This record gives sequence, structure tokens and C-alpha cells, in this order.
Amino acid sequence: MKLFFRKQEYLILLYRLFLAYIFYFIARFLFFLYNYGVLEVHSISDFFKLSYYGLAFDTAAILYVNGLFILLSIVPLRVTTASWYRKLLFYVYFITNLIAYALNYADFIYYKFNFARTTLSVLDVLENEANKTAMFFRFMLSYWHVYILFIVVIILWIYLYKRVKLTPSKQRLSNGVYYLSSIIGFIVIGLLIVGGIRGGDFKKSTRPINLVDASRHVKKMEQADLVLNTTFAFIRTFNTKSFKKVAYNISDEEIQFYIKPIKEYHTNPPTKPNIVVIITESMGREYIGAFNKDMGIENYVSYTPFLDSLSQHSLIFPNAFANGSKSIHGMSSVLAGIPSFADAFTSSSYSNQDIQSLVSVLNDLDYDTSFFHGAPNGSMGFLGFSNILGFDYYYGMEEYGNDDDFDGSWGIWDEPFLQFMKSTLDEKKQPFFSTVFTVSSHEPFKIPEKYKNKFPKGHVPMHQPVGYTDYAFKQFFEAAKKEPWFDNTIFVITADHPNQVYYDEYNKVINRRAIPIMFYKSDGSLVGTDTDLAQQIDIYPTLLDVIGYDQPFRSWGRSLVAKDDVAPFAINYNAAQYHMLRGNYICTFDGKVATGFYDINDKSLENNLIAHKTPEMEATEIACKAFLQDYFERIVDKKLGKQK
Repeated sequence: MKLFFRKQEYLILLYRLFLAYIFYFIARFLFFLYNYGVLEVHSISDFFKLSYYGLAFDTAAILYVNGLFILLSIVPLRVTTASWYRKLLFYVYFITNLIAYALNYADFIYYKFNFARTTLSVLDVLENEANKTAMFFRFMLSYWHVYILFIVVIILWIYLYKRVKLTPSKQRLSNGVYYLSSIIGFIVIGLLIVGGIRGGDFKKSTRPINLVDASRHVKKMEQADLVLNTTFAFIRTFNTKSFKKVAYNISDEEIQFYIKPIKEYHTNPPTKPNIVVIITESMGREYIGAFNKDMGIENYVSYTPFLDSLSQHSLIFPNAFANGSKSIHGMSSVLAGIPSFADAFTSSSYSNQDIQSLVSVLNDLDYDTSFFHGAPNGSMGFLGFSNILGFDYYYGMEEYGNDDDFDGSWGIWDEPFLQFMKSTLDEKKQPFFSTVFTVSSHEPFKIPEKYKNKFPKGHVPMHQPVGYTDYAFKQFFEAAKKEPWFDNTIFVITADHPNQVYYDEYNKVINRRAIPIMFYKSDGSLVGTDTDLAQQIDIYPTLLDVIGYDQPFRSWGRSLVAKDDVAPFAINYNAAQYHMLRGNYICTFDGKVATGFYDINDKSLENNLIAHKTPEMEATEIACKAFLQDYFERIVDKKLGKQK
């Protein structure tokens, strides 16, 4: 009796932590409802089973967030029962919890575009946005229901918190008994907190649970995001250093065989055509009919009549994938052949080094190099990284100079901005290399008012702006083909990442990175359909091969037109796992060991074949390790520059 005289305080503490569990469960249920179509959870029993596994991650998040509140609640001081002190605890509890808890509500919407729980890396994206306040209020208007839900839940949480109050004890124990028992309680609770943060395991050898641990109990990779909560994902990526060397004991010979990071081509004669690379915002492969002819999708509808037509005269790769999940990932992958995985390379401390890239090579060949992006200058970090790559000119919203064409959200509408780009290129000395990153095919899925009802609205909001951007491409090409520079220009059209999904085929975890890659030249020298695996980092070496560049250069990708290069593969990162597609298999790799092998056509990753490992599976794992070992070593040792 004497030992547990603070029993009421401890029970109230337990009650308030229990409330956090209740509301994290509510957040998980709402996350499930908002993202039901992409989580691959099709029964209530599966939901509750995954929620049970999620308790470990909820526990860690709640204990991380409530550390100060718990400390103030159990500190061995008599003042803890004072009225003013209980008010202090109230504010500490809700200020810390509501900030952390709100992150989960952001993912009700953002998850559909990112297909992953939001981590600290989102701050790297927001850092370069000049219109954060406008974005906040626009999201508030567009997704008002999420804000209302959050407010209602918080009111309920506060009400339940206040329902249980401390009744001060009339008995006053001696200081010796009070402090001794309080210290014992402090130590016991502290040990329980440590165990909770470590996932319920007190073994010295066991590390605290991380994002990858959410995949241990799931049948499909997508389900891991239901096991997780965004608060945990955010906290566990705080102050993490994902760019560090890894040692897989892969030999230089194996790296050379599987990856061949230094490329050199001697197939084509040296030429100096103009090059225009179009990185299309969120243009998933799903939307383009020419890339889906052999997919067997019932009642398929294309929303890109112009690109479908242009594809007939282009070299297209209908089995291509993005290396990353964000726009800035796409820029570094396409232009520098540097993919991003857990974190953006461009936001790391290693991005500010000498980088050999498509830009630097073409600068050395006396090309005029320029980057176009219709958003406010500096948005998405494009201006900073374009300076690192060495573009001669940057053209953004400021250079465009007419805010009447601002879409109200992201930047200048694609149609007028592409015409501005065309007019700017008309004045340039040849040869030139230009990259444009479009903006219109994106949330909030608007099109110019003058084109209302011109494009099919389709099945999801994304379909209509895809039609508009396709139309903007048509207008650009029709104007450009009248200019003398057009016939001496190679055009590349690709995307940074996909967006909203309608067809089940593209809801499969691997196909969530499916993008188009196409090369066009008016003389018909680049025509055909190649079904080999392709990826964004292949664009850089392919272009250098096509123009006959015969010097060695760093590239983890391969030339898509050279048949004697390394075996086709694609690599990216999702649900805390690396995905390596190569040959007949897909390898999932957690950074230490292979966690699964799947048939190359098993894009949902349903049938893990790891129990029946074959030599080809082992080769795929070695290829993955070889890529990552060389990738991190060159980045950390700052060996991305021009080859000596």
C-alpha cells in the first residue's frame, strides 16, 4: 500500500497514453478508408491483423512523442499534484501529440501520390517552395474534409483527457518513503519505455525497430504502410544518414560485370544534334495508349492522343521505371544518372560536388545548355541543382514574365510555357541542349478555363490534366517543326514518377514506378518498340551513345541502343526495400540481405520464391549489392566528377 501511494498518478498517466493508442488506431482506420484502393487490404480481418502488428510502431511513436510528458508525470517531486502543474502537463501533452499526430492526416491525401508514408525528406521538398502559405490554404480548401476530421477528433481527445482528473490524497507520507518509491517507479517506467521504443524487446543485441520492420508480417509490400504510422516514419528518419558506404564484399570484377559504372561507347560517329529532354510531371505510363498495347487491360482508355501518334515514329520503352518517387529524384536520375532511394541525393550534403552529367559533357562539347521550369524560380530545388550541374541558363516563372498565365497553384500552364521555351530556343545558337520540367499534370488537377470540356474527364481527376498536357505537347511540336533547328534535334519524353492510378495493373507495387521513355528524331533514325527493362538513369548514357561521344564517363545506367552493354535492369526503393528487376526475377533487398525473389511478371510481389533460390536469383542479388556498393562509395568519396 505504502509503495504504491502514487498509484492514482500512474493510472492517470496510463489512461492518457492509452488515449493516444485509441486515436492512433482511429488515424490508421481513416488512412485505410482514404487509401483503400491502393493498400491491397481487402478484408476487415486483414485490417485488424495489420493493426495488431502496427501496435509496436504506435508504441514507439507514442513513447517518442510523449517522452517529456511521461518524464514530467513521474518525476519524483511532490509538486506533480499541484493544479498549475497539471495544467502544464495538459499543454505539454497536447502540443507535442497534436503536432506529431497531424502528420498521419496529411498522409490521408499525400499517400496517393507518394505511395509511401511521409518521412522527414518531405521537408527537403517544402524548403524550396516559395508559396508555402498559399499551398496550405489551397490544400485546406481542396481537402477540407480532412481538416474537419482532424478538428473533430482532437475535440474528442481533449474531452476524454479531461474526463479523468487527479484527486489529491489526504495522506502525506514521509519524504523517505515518497522519494524511494518514486525513484523505483521512475526506473521501472523508464525501462518499459526503452523496451517499447525497441519494439518490445529488451535484448541488448536488438536495435530499435525501423521502417523496414513493418514488412516482416505482411503478404504484400503495400500493406507495410498500413502497419506503419506517419509519426513513426517521420521520427525514425530524423537525423538519419542514408548516404554511407556499404560493404557487401562485392569485388571490382563483379561491379564491372553487373553494373560497369564507367561507360565508353564507340558504335556511332561523333555528331552534334540539338537535344531536348522533356520531364513530364506525374505522367505515369498508365495514361499513354502506345505504352499499353500489350498489357491486356480490359476496356483500356488512353488520354494522350498526341503522344500515341508520336510514338509510332519514335523509339519507345514500354517496360521502363522511375528510379525515385519525387520530382527532384527524377531530375538527378535523368540528367546526371544519379538515382535517389531513401533520401534525395540532391538534398544531401554530397550533392555539392563535381558531378559529371549530361549537362557537363555537353558543355564540354560547346553546347548551349538550358533548363526550363514554369514554377516560381527555385521551386522543388531545381534552380539550385541546375546550377550544380552547370546549366548555362535557367528559365523559370520570373523569366516567363506574365503572371496572367499562372495556374494558381504550381506555375505557368504547360501550353504557354512550352511555347515560351520554343521561342527561346529559336534564338539560340546550335547545338543546344535544353530540358523542360512541366507542371500542369498534377494536383489540384485543373486545366485552363478556356479548355473546359475539351478533354475527357476520365475515371480519376488526373486524366483530364493529362489530356491537357498532351495537347500542350502537340502545340509545341507543331510550332517547333516549322523551325530550322527541329530536324536536327533529338527529343526525349519521360516522366518524374506516376500519379493517380485507375487500372489494377498499375496499382501493383512494382508498377507504381512505371513511366514512359521515348526518343524521337524527325529523320526516323530512332523508331521501334523495345520491351527490355529500362529506367531513368539509362537516358543519360543512351544520349551520349547516340551522339557518338567516345570518352569514358560515369553512369550506373546503360545505353538503351547498345546491345553489348550490361544486362538490362531497373532499381528503385519502396516500402523501406530496394527493388532490383533483372532478367526473370525481382529481388527485394532491405539493405543487408535479400528478403524476397519474385517472378518478373509478379509485379504485386505475391509469391516469394526465396525458399527455392536459383543461380539467377543469386546473380540478381549480387547485381543489387554491386550497384549499391559502388553507388554509395562514389557519392561519399566524391568520385562523381569527370573521369581522368
